[in-house]
Amino acid sequence: MSEFSLSTTVVSENGDRLYTFEYAAFVTETSTTVIEQFVQVGLIEPIGSMLHAREIARIGQIQRLRQDLGLNLVGAVMVLDMAQEIAQLRARLKALQS
Repeated sequence: MSEFSLSTTVVSENGDRLYTFEYAAFVTETSTTVIEQFVQVGLIEPIGSMLHAREIARIGQIQRLRQDLGLNLVGAVMVLDMAQEIAQLRARLKALQS
């Protein structure tokens, strides 16, 4: 990661680190064009022209589902959304059981 200058990250008002599309493309082994397409169709939500680490993780997850399982983009996103919903439901169930 030493290829990147300090300009690849900034700190948000909340203290969160935000990363450039270029950094996200490097980390997820994709391209900025793919990331821009993900933004355009609403698969990830940038903060200005920067990405939160959770969005970069989502890009990686989408790419892995597409490559490893052969899912198309819509299928990969559906799997991630359902997994997130299941995790939220489990957390609510656990809270109710306490």
